[in-house]
Amino acid sequence: MVSTATDYARFCQMLLNGGEFEGAYFLSPRTVGYMTTDHLPPGTAISQAVQGFGSLIPSPALGQGFGLGFAVRTDGGRNPMQGSAGEFYWTGASGTTFWVDPKENLIAIMMVQVPISQGAYYRSLIRNMVYQAITK
Repeated sequence: MVSTATDYARFCQMLLNGGEFEGAYFLSPRTVGYMTTDHLPPGTAISQAVQGFGSLIPSPALGQGFGLGFAVRTDGGRNPMQGSAGEFYWTGASGTTFWVDPKENLIAIMMVQVPISQGAYYRSLIRNMVYQAITK
């Protein structure tokens, strides 16, 4: 699959809008709500294979779960990464990341390619920069 950063931003905006973009519905608001709701059962163990992603793992201990295609934040206060309960996101192994925060009415996308060992640094940096820029 090949696309552009602009297309990705339009996709994220559609999700933030509850499935609507430029007057057309691509998903119903109910579908978007279902996709971005935590579906992990209580007591779900997190695989050792994903431990390198730190606070971005959809870990109940860090106030996160997993919806249909996205990690979702269930609790705003148990994660070292800035964000809001209700946000949803995904991150790539080589540093790319996006998130949608309905509470703050924002989307954020970072398209970088860095060694796996450096991705967490840049993801943390962009989150801090975005949330520190909010003035309301």
